[in-house]
Amino acid sequence: MTRKILFVSGTRADFGKIEPLAIAARDAGHDVSFFVTGMHMMARYGLTKLEVHRMQGVTVHEFQNQREGDPQDMVLAKTIVGFSDHLTEARPDLVVVHGDRVEALAAALVCATNYIRCAHVEGGEVSGTIDEIFRHCNTKLAYCHLVSSDQAARRVMALGEPEESIYTIGSPELDFHGRDSGVSLAAVRERYAIPFDDFGIVTFHPVTSEQETMGAQAADLFSALDASGRKFVVILPNNDPGAADILKVIEALPRERFRLIPSMRFAHFSELMKNASAIIGNSSAGVREAPFLGIPSLDVGTRQARRSDAPSVTSVQAGDRAAIAAFLADQWGHRHEAHTGFGAGDTAGRFAELLNDPAFWARSFQKEFRDVL
Repeated sequence: MTRKILFVSGTRADFGKIEPLAIAARDAGHDVSFFVTGMHMMARYGLTKLEVHRMQGVTVHEFQNQREGDPQDMVLAKTIVGFSDHLTEARPDLVVVHGDRVEALAAALVCATNYIRCAHVEGGEVSGTIDEIFRHCNTKLAYCHLVSSDQAARRVMALGEPEESIYTIGSPELDFHGRDSGVSLAAVRERYAIPFDDFGIVTFHPVTSEQETMGAQAADLFSALDASGRKFVVILPNNDPGAADILKVIEALPRERFRLIPSMRFAHFSELMKNASAIIGNSSAGVREAPFLGIPSLDVGTRQARRSDAPSVTSVQAGDRAAIAAFLADQWGHRHEAHTGFGAGDTAGRFAELLNDPAFWARSFQKEFRDVL
């Protein structure tokens, strides 16, 4: 039976994670569409909505939910209004949201109040700050939960969700990273004017509960990286509160050793990661994709705290220059065994099977809190 599946995407990162699921649903014969909003729509971050439009066989609806500097509560309100309007016309059988962004929270809330099935991808994880609050809110709003690990499944059950609503399918972005990217490193370097043969990748996002110190944290981190004399490709941070202070630090970096890129196409980023000597910062790529690919990663600050126990991940505070220097000296270019704590690269197939299971569609919309005994 053909179903209408609507995916919600607000950033370059969540699109990379849900794209394999959308492709699997499309290829299984379902009617797939995207509600595209958030950073995707902002020129400063590379107008990454274009990545979604490149997908074949899907429809895309755009919605501008913010202007530069809008507070998150205003973004939430605007997204609720815009998504509610779209949902009235689209009437999907299932809405798929990812993670902990404000756009996902808005969509999950609209789905709950309209009795539309909502599948939440990568719930049950910990990351600290407002992101974790949003993530757990999405868990309580969602119809079902597509989690990445058994540990995440246990956390979702601890929030009172019934076990039969939880499906441990792994992290979908690993499906892509586990296969050939389709582009060469030479093509990536040419497209993004990357002059380095040996490089690390740095992404340092704001932590919303620490926005007053983000500039100082960024200054500490990039000062330590600069002192190492190594070369880095820096992907600009997301647009959460505190980003402006980070950008001031980044924009002052010496260009001969720091290549600044607003955003990258997912295939190109995948190939760049596979050839990096290290992943540095506080992006989830450092605790998910990097361990899966066996690349050493330096997790900085609190944003991804306690999210991964992979041996390839080293956790530090931004001001710990000695620990950062030690990582760059000892781990740079070192390859680790692949870590499959977040899946083995077969998530999309599991999702397609789920869509074809009549039991998945038959569960009641009535939420029932299950006590953990």
